[in-house]
Amino acid sequence: MRTIGLLLFLVSVGAASHSKTGERKVSFDRPALSADGYTGSKACAACHRSIYNAFSRTDMGRSMSTVTPLILSELPNSAAFFDASQNRHFSVSVREAQLYQSEWETDADGNEVFRETQRVEWLIGAGANGIGALVRRGNQVFEAPVTFYSKTRAWALSPGYEDADRGFSRPIDAPCIVCHSGRPNPVGGATGQFREPPFEELAIGCENCHGPGEAHVREMQEGTSTADSATSSIVNPGKLSPWLADNVCMSCHQTGDARVLQPGKHFQDFRPGQPLDHTIALLMAPPTRESPPRSDLIQQYFSMTLSSCYRGSGRKLSCITCHDPHVQPSPADAPAYYRAKCMLCHTDTSCTAPVVKRQQTNPPDNCVGCHMPKRDVTEISHASLANHRIVATPDEPFPDVTFQLATPSLPDLVHVSVIPNERDAVPSPPTLLQAYGQLGTERREYLPRYFDVAKQLEASQPNNTEVLEALAARALQEKTPDGNRNAIEYLSRAIEQGATKAWDFEELGAHLLRTHKFLEAEACLQKGIHRAPYDAKLYSLLAEGYVAMNRPREAAATLMQALQLFPQMDLLRAFLNQVEQKSLPQQGSSRPQR
Repeated sequence: MRTIGLLLFLVSVGAASHSKTGERKVSFDRPALSADGYTGSKACAACHRSIYNAFSRTDMGRSMSTVTPLILSELPNSAAFFDASQNRHFSVSVREAQLYQSEWETDADGNEVFRETQRVEWLIGAGANGIGALVRRGNQVFEAPVTFYSKTRAWALSPGYEDADRGFSRPIDAPCIVCHSGRPNPVGGATGQFREPPFEELAIGCENCHGPGEAHVREMQEGTSTADSATSSIVNPGKLSPWLADNVCMSCHQTGDARVLQPGKHFQDFRPGQPLDHTIALLMAPPTRESPPRSDLIQQYFSMTLSSCYRGSGRKLSCITCHDPHVQPSPADAPAYYRAKCMLCHTDTSCTAPVVKRQQTNPPDNCVGCHMPKRDVTEISHASLANHRIVATPDEPFPDVTFQLATPSLPDLVHVSVIPNERDAVPSPPTLLQAYGQLGTERREYLPRYFDVAKQLEASQPNNTEVLEALAARALQEKTPDGNRNAIEYLSRAIEQGATKAWDFEELGAHLLRTHKFLEAEACLQKGIHRAPYDAKLYSLLAEGYVAMNRPREAAATLMQALQLFPQMDLLRAFLNQVEQKSLPQQGSSRPQR
């Protein structure tokens, strides 16, 4: 996924101070009614104080935070560095108890070309690998260009910024943020846009794993149940089947190659206790012996299913066999904590390594250190993740089942989230369309399948914007006049149906410009800027259209508007200089603009 780099850091921050008192009887006010049944973690704390306090100290319980004086005291809050490859300066600073990031460029004489400074509104990540920064611009939320990395104890470029300067205009999208905050409010279909408030609950909370708690709180208030009694008003993952419990974890700890919303669903629709596949389908290209799984990045569930432990347990091993979501052992305590988990199934004699060798590890008898070694994450600097395949030796080959996961009914995909008793079922054509489209961005061999499914759906779902976008891409591949005309028709229909993807407006606007339909292009690109205001290419294309129509003032105004949003883009600045130079002789002319 495009924003995969950010995912690693959206696992906790905070460091808020909490009471360490044990369970106690308290009275609490009736929570306000909500439209979706959520009430917030603080309501849970009234009866489950010790669990609440312990969870609040975990990485998940600190996954997101506002900037506080306490956090500022724990982080290096003053930094400055220069990235020579992009000729960019970056700094982190604190003013009046607020955290700021700045980016600027200087020319050969040391003069500033631009400088942009934004206040960091939220910190994201607990610091296991790093802490990212988010800024708000209107109703949009963006990643900041500088991230704090725990391993180096220093601020450096955020993941994905090493090869391209995205400034403060890289939008935070729904697939990422729903896993790294408690209850976000992204606007469906509008990347980076959020309702007010952007986050109903900042950090991951009780209801992310237990489901909406309002009914349970009311049940407790009315005295029809007790804190320890069985109840159907709240989900206890420990009482679910291992696979169904894993679905709760899988919703955030497994991506695959394609993460597809089922038709009519939103990411926030998933509820613990339900199969994840009802909301989100997780699919991947079938591994081969020539191309086995290589990444540990957000593949914990799939890796676990390939382990001898999981297969030997008859699928009874689950994420919560080893992980208590309420408690996170300290780095010093973790080896012994997880060794105790291993001893639930193994004995001291299970390990074939000589006792002397095991005692020489630091710490001694560190099962996880040998069998779940941390490996560097190549996608993200200064980061590592544990290998959840639980290998006997570092070079243990993958089991044969790894390469037998595709089915005769779905030979070209592995349906990671498939419901066990529906393994031969094929995802719906709209789901396959999105899966092939996501895979096709990296693996072009999936594009013909993407186009075939779109053609299959054209008659039954003629107004589906995903279908229309795929048909447009298929037509553009033909590189013929008829193909171009068909692409324009499909894209126009997608936009009429409310499409918000910048690509639709970029492609349609560019085609209209090439065919000298300038006024139509202008209307299309202006509409695109309204729906996707943080896409630089739309402004550039609109300015090109104004230049073609001999309207340099409007072209210059469009580019200046773009540079207010994207000051880091030197190409826009160069384009503006060209427009201004060419329009100089016309200054003072009273000739009306077309």
